[in-house]
Amino acid sequence: MAAKKTRHVCVLLPDKQHLDCTVGVKARGQEVWTSTLRQLGVGDLQVFALAVLRDNEYIFVDLDERLTKYFCKRWTRESPMVPYILFLRIKFYVESGLLLMSSRVQQLYYAELRQKLLLSQSPHQEALFFLLAALALQAEVGDHRETNDEEKCGCDFLPEDYFPSWLIKRRGRDYVLQNVGLLHAELRGEASSRAVLRFIREASRLQDAALTLYRMRQDKKSRKSSIFLGVAMTGVHIYQEINGIHQILLDFSWNDIDSLTFQGSKFEIVSSGSLCIPKLVYHSPSAFHSKHILMHIRDSHRLHFSTREAAIYVQHLEDMEAGCCYRESYICDTTALKQRLRNILSSMSDCSAAEEAEEDEGTPSEAKLWMDEEFVDDPADVPWLAEVLFGVSVDGPLVLTSSCWAAVTAEMKQVLWRRAGEAASVD
Repeated sequence: MAAKKTRHVCVLLPDKQHLDCTVGVKARGQEVWTSTLRQLGVGDLQVFALAVLRDNEYIFVDLDERLTKYFCKRWTRESPMVPYILFLRIKFYVESGLLLMSSRVQQLYYAELRQKLLLSQSPHQEALFFLLAALALQAEVGDHRETNDEEKCGCDFLPEDYFPSWLIKRRGRDYVLQNVGLLHAELRGEASSRAVLRFIREASRLQDAALTLYRMRQDKKSRKSSIFLGVAMTGVHIYQEINGIHQILLDFSWNDIDSLTFQGSKFEIVSSGSLCIPKLVYHSPSAFHSKHILMHIRDSHRLHFSTREAAIYVQHLEDMEAGCCYRESYICDTTALKQRLRNILSSMSDCSAAEEAEEDEGTPSEAKLWMDEEFVDDPADVPWLAEVLFGVSVDGPLVLTSSCWAAVTAEMKQVLWRRAGEAASVD
């Protein structure tokens, strides 16, 4: 009996570690994914996905497809000892690390953002880079250490590890060391896990960090790709590269986009939010790229609307903590929140798998995505609405001040009166 042909796959992690696994020649992406989860000791990586580097661009792997589709002829012809490289990359960005259920996932998410920070080209957000560097130092080395050497200012780190090169060149190393030291000292006593969560939240404000960029051409025959399509947590951004810097041209929220279509390498965006430009036409490197870009946009759109309630709730918690509002009287059931988030992500994953199976039956060279939004309008959701808006558990004991509860009661009464009126008009 002939020996089973195998291939060695190396998965590079954002924290510069790597995982190795051996799979058969006919293996699908799911086998590598299962091995990755097992070696990391997690049940779900939530916002991460496997990616392959194609034409100097990361393309996310469809786990149901055979790996030979991504490595082409090399997969079947080359020696089984040659490692095939896959990358674990962030596919979906979030505004808060609290939406990431596992501390391991939080660390991997943080590690990738740290690397993207070094490549960022947002000169108008210079102050944010200093805050992020201070938070990274607090997360990685702990409290700021005082020293008598005024030149070092207690900062024993390389600016190149925390800042993009253009900022160091603009301000100088001494300026960077001194000012980061001051900000780092203000974070004394903050736990490393807390600093990581703050870093994730602040990094989402960077213009070009929390998104995935894809190269596009304005004309099919053009050799240079000066247009970049960015898939972000809130929608799609269009950038143009000018003198090596990405300048944002258009910013489409999910509600602004009517549909996205690809046919071959041709990629179209139809928008009702931009009256001046109702339709944009670009060209990706290939039909392969277009199909995977469309899949990425579709999945990002689904995740955004599936987790928006939880995201609003988490944002409310962070705002209250930052402002120290009602800190002593506020009760948050984090266990219930985590369970709800797991249910949301699990249901989204199940729906995505079912819809992908249906879509695979269609024409592979042409596809269209309609950006329709579904709203839930059920009286049973009223308690959850109150919890989202005000952090109040209607089923549990009241622990807010009387003035805050008065505002909750007034708004809830308006909701109930309006729905009662609508029911009466129908009858």
